Amino acid sequence: MRPTPALIAHAEASLAELLTFSRPADQALSAYFRSHRELGQQDRAFIAETVFAVLRRKRSLEMAAGSAAPHALAIAALVKVFGISGRALQAHDADLATRIKSAQTSAFPEAVQADLPDWLWGRLSAEYSAEEAIAIARGLLNPAPLDLRVNLAKLSREEALERLELEGTPTVFSPAGIRLKGKPQINRHALFLDGSLEVQDEGSQLLAYLLAPRRGEMVADFCAGAGGKTLAISMLMHGTGRVYAMDVSEKRLRELSPRAARAGISNVHPIVLSGEGDVRAKRLTGKLDRVLVDAPCSGFGTLRRNPDLKWRHREGAIAELAAKQSRILKAAAKLLKPGGRLVYATCSILSEENEAVADRFASEHPEFMGISCTELLATQRIAVGTGERLRLWPHHHGTDGFFAAAYERR
Repeated sequence: MRPTPALIAHAEASLAELLTFSRPADQALSAYFRSHRELGQQDRAFIAETVFAVLRRKRSLEMAAGSAAPHALAIAALVKVFGISGRALQAHDADLATRIKSAQTSAFPEAVQADLPDWLWGRLSAEYSAEEAIAIARGLLNPAPLDLRVNLAKLSREEALERLELEGTPTVFSPAGIRLKGKPQINRHALFLDGSLEVQDEGSQLLAYLLAPRRGEMVADFCAGAGGKTLAISMLMHGTGRVYAMDVSEKRLRELSPRAARAGISNVHPIVLSGEGDVRAKRLTGKLDRVLVDAPCSGFGTLRRNPDLKWRHREGAIAELAAKQSRILKAAAKLLKPGGRLVYATCSILSEENEAVADRFASEHPEFMGISCTELLATQRIAVGTGERLRLWPHHHGTDGFFAAAYERR
């Protein structure tokens, strides 16, 4: 689409709101579109792609433009990310576009090239070589693909691909996954409306396979949120047994019921928790066969989808999150019976939220024995050779960034 002055003005106006980081970017942009209903679908797509490009590459675009003003950043995104020429812009933006295009990004500081806050780049470069750290950062800069999970209780992946009539391919790792080309409006497709498909990143799908629930078991998704993983767990149980979807957010859990109904699932039981020590959860102490703890985290593994997170989180929040993750994991572990399986997971890329929490739990709870994630997945013919713990990266696996550790209660 041609970057008309009107569209650039809308991108600038919406950026002015998004760059306050007062709420999640997708919510802020949705609110902007609701207040400008005259914008068509293509107009909205142009604005969304422009502002999210700015959020992904804010630091390098600021340095290239020599300005943090929303208008300059929008022009910088159009030139640097989308390759728009100065000739395609208004005369007063042509000179700015020329300066932006001539900026030598290879001379920028490493944190600016990585488009990360200094503190986050410092964490990555301390944990990995400079080459691997920049590869991780760059892998998080590109937009994420659209992944679907096929409800295998309803149809096979091959049948879903045939009936989709969209350009898609089977995912490399998840046996239930389909990766679509482009971003079609899948929520209007008949297969989505009848519960045969759910939108879910391939890496997220693998957590259910790590848990590997069996028919008739009692299972908990301890931090269920809106229930994407809960539905995947129920699918693997063929609708038998009981799946407790637990979360402290009643609002998010409310989204699960219509999704479960659409998928034809009746073995899911939502429980709104008052906290880690909720009385209703305590009643299940020592009774469950499997527990998944997809803990609240920084979400830095999802920066392809939520690039504003790296600007909204402060460094001190990471230690607070790690302490919370340890408390949640300890509380969830009490629900397992001997021989039960516990999976701890995050969508973070930081060891403080991942290995450090998993190691602390193992040292404080000798009754839980670590299990190799690679071996657990291999028994299901899923070849992801990441070692004892699962580590997924956008630049290596094409998924969001995920971490998982699995344990068995002795």
